[in-house]
Amino acid sequence: MFKVGDFVTRKSYNNDILFVIVDINDSLAYLKGKDVRLYADSTLDDLVLVDVNNSNSDDRNDILKVKTMLSLDRSEYFYLPGKILHIDGDKDYLKRCIDFYKEMHLEAYGVNLLESDMEKEICNCLNEYKPDILVITGHDSFKKNKDKNEINSYQNSENFVKATIKAREFERNQDKLIIIAGACQSFYEDLIKAGANFASSPKRINIHALDPAIIASSIALSPKNKEIDLLSVIEKTHYGSAGVGGIITPGVMYVGYPR
Repeated sequence: MFKVGDFVTRKSYNNDILFVIVDINDSLAYLKGKDVRLYADSTLDDLVLVDVNNSNSDDRNDILKVKTMLSLDRSEYFYLPGKILHIDGDKDYLKRCIDFYKEMHLEAYGVNLLESDMEKEICNCLNEYKPDILVITGHDSFKKNKDKNEINSYQNSENFVKATIKAREFERNQDKLIIIAGACQSFYEDLIKAGANFASSPKRINIHALDPAIIASSIALSPKNKEIDLLSVIEKTHYGSAGVGGIITPGVMYVGYPR
């Protein structure tokens, strides 16, 4: 009845999230959120097949949301946006984010790494690409009936925290290397303490696949001599301050004259 690649929802969760089946083992299906950074599993009898177009046409709305916050005077000035390094535990979401950066005409490099490998590889990546903005994301989840203040209560938050600490050892100045870290339901407070400028998830909710890219793009296109409008940037994400939080941060874009 079900096969890998099918889009489904779960009856036991009131069909709240759209997933794609990535593997089936006997009567158990392994699922990945189509738009949220969440892995899950489910028995086949709990699934509902959904007929959906496998496209990301809604991503265009996110591009427009970011562009509306920009007021660049194209007649006189020229602009050198910041460089982005996006490290992602999910290759499909990584491609989606890189496509997003391209649409925004940003210089961005993507690296697909298992969350468990990010800590040991992060400095090599920073040395190679020398970014202004670093995104550390993938998949995460908060385990049911656990203490939200314990790192072991999360699937991958510890990996994100360790990678953030390593990156912050590489560049301690939070204005010189902007770090955006976390995924669905991640341990927000520990990520901020580890040195992230922005992190998920203050209310332990799921975040959209593009939320880290929306934050990164907004900062890359903000002038270097000005602090970003923190609330405005966060509200560009899909779930606002429930999904992403952060600290007031300067932009990284150089502005020159004349064109």
